[in-house]
Amino acid sequence: MYENAAILAAVVLIYSAAAGRVERSWLSGPILFTVFGLVLGPAGFGVLQLQLTSENLRTLAELALSMVLFTDAARADLGVVRRTVALPERLLLIGLPLTIVLGFLVGLVVFPGIDILEVALLAALLAPTDAALGAPVVSNAAVPSATREALNLESGLNDGICVPVVIILLDFAIGHEITGGTAQHILFVVTEEIGIGLLTGLVLTGLAAVLLKFAVRRGWSGMHWEHIPVVALAALCFTAAQALGGSGFIACFTGGLLFGSLQGERKQELLGGATSTGEVLALLTWVAFGGPVLGRLLGQITWQAALYAVLSLTVIRMLPVFLSLAGTGMSTGRKLFIGWFGPRGLASIVFAVIVFDAGLPGRSTLAVTTACTVLLSVIVHGMTANPVIAAMWGSGRGEGGEKSG
Repeated sequence: MYENAAILAAVVLIYSAAAGRVERSWLSGPILFTVFGLVLGPAGFGVLQLQLTSENLRTLAELALSMVLFTDAARADLGVVRRTVALPERLLLIGLPLTIVLGFLVGLVVFPGIDILEVALLAALLAPTDAALGAPVVSNAAVPSATREALNLESGLNDGICVPVVIILLDFAIGHEITGGTAQHILFVVTEEIGIGLLTGLVLTGLAAVLLKFAVRRGWSGMHWEHIPVVALAALCFTAAQALGGSGFIACFTGGLLFGSLQGERKQELLGGATSTGEVLALLTWVAFGGPVLGRLLGQITWQAALYAVLSLTVIRMLPVFLSLAGTGMSTGRKLFIGWFGPRGLASIVFAVIVFDAGLPGRSTLAVTTACTVLLSVIVHGMTANPVIAAMWGSGRGEGGEKSG
């Protein structure tokens, strides 16, 4: 245990010393930490022996994603969101359903041997984009603010929207007893997941804001604790929503949006601890993904899984996005940019673990295909983010650099 902890601590320490330089290069933290896990883990030198269960991996990925979603939402520029809300609406209400449908149709062709509901599950669990992997784009001021906020809002909400889809499909796939008819069950799951998640995030964040304001006015807070409340609040939003039967992802993102709007300019100094916590947890998740996960699944990758992974990141994602943005007056370049930067990561890992643990006959195919897709996304999206942004808008452009692309 101590050897593993020492290795992980050393890797984080070394990376933190050069993180700024890495972020300006064609590499990324997820790429490096996935490689670390692969090289040091069972498939490599075997010095890092992480005895992770699927539940451990799911918990780690969920905690990382909860921090990332909360802080990304809190930093959102609500003024830009209000002016350009039609863009994320199109991505979520048109692009996301089309992505799932197209992923399902392609899956039927690529995987003719697995059950139709399992193909639908694969399409659903690979549909949401990843907020952590999308950070190089949404945090780069060279990218037009409307594009950044649209991608941020999309990645913050599409995983929560996909939760009821995955649950409903999984209920049908495992033959879960449905009471009250199919339509009623679907309505109940959607209302429960999204409704409870939304209310939990808003209520807890509102109460926390009142509590913190009260404590600050009376001088109860200590300067060493000013970053802790947001970490605790993000974790509370996620875990409370999950415990109540709702989507923790929705709770974290909506809670983050409310927190950012209530704190105003002060939010930047308050979010530092949660941002750092989320980044470290995400990077440790990539070590786990590169180590025990890829170490076990790399040898099982088939040409079908590799083909679907490529199609998932290109046609299955980019065509629905392109169609959803028709009539906006947006240039072809901008549409392709938004379509391309739809990385798959933590949410897909979480969903894949849930599906795998359900014991479906085709679970190995789903797990291998998901791992292959996420691995490819980590590499290609990480390596292309800065070069593509520089080619379209220049690496040093700020908010004034908005142009049609």
